[in-house]
Amino acid sequence: MDIRIGIFNSPREIGFETSQPAAEIEETVAAALSGKTAYLKLADSKGSVYIVPTSGLAYVELGSEESRRIGFVA
Repeated sequence: MDIRIGIFNSPREIGFETSQPAAEIEETVAAALSGKTAYLKLADSKGSVYIVPTSGLAYVELGSEESRRIGFVA
């Protein structure tokens, strides 16, 4: 699944792929935005961990869960 995180006062966004299911990511984002935690913590498929303070979150975009096709499609 592709994830893009926008951060206030930053011209760039954080983008990565993760193997976590969409429902789990939605729960994590909802908990961070409701004030249960002071940060959003997500891990990508390569093992990197991203921690963003909730005060800096502009948006979180969840992409499709299917993997990208490589090559020509007939």
